Amino acid sequence: MQSATYDDLNNLCRGIRHSFVHLETRDAYGTEVELPHMAKWARGETDDYAWLGWWLEMLRGHRAAGRTCRRARIVSEPLSAYQRWTRSHVQMFTDAGEDIRYVSRSRLVDVLLPGSGDFYVFDNEKALFLHYAGTGLNAAFEITDDPRIVQTCVTAFENVWGLTKPDEHRPE
Repeated sequence: MQSATYDDLNNLCRGIRHSFVHLETRDAYGTEVELPHMAKWARGETDDYAWLGWWLEMLRGHRAAGRTCRRARIVSEPLSAYQRWTRSHVQMFTDAGEDIRYVSRSRLVDVLLPGSGDFYVFDNEKALFLHYAGTGLNAAFEITDDPRIVQTCVTAFENVWGLTKPDEHRPE
């Protein structure tokens, strides 16, 4: 495993040849970018989502080129405020080309997951792990191209994905 950065993550997302998958395992995140926007939502204020423009544009480019981007969110029920907030704007991501699905944590009792929690897999060749502090703030990134670890992540993601539903937890 090698240390990685937020810029490495973004470059890997942008540079895929075929696909990326992303597994999210936490009920809440405390990312410095997202927190002000979530606070707006909690106050009932509108957000122009300009801060997501680069990501949505990247997704549209991947879709146009025939590349796939999938995200599985493991959630507890009832949903946390963070997950309700992400639900409120998930359609922008799916419209741009990212397939995002949710699965209840209680449905995963026989699914083995890497102990690190959240990860991405890029083109089935590299795995990038996102490590979080208890507050939800990102603490570190690590990357590997070890085929055994990459395959462990691919298998875990596909096992979770197989239990998801495309319309589960969508906004009403």
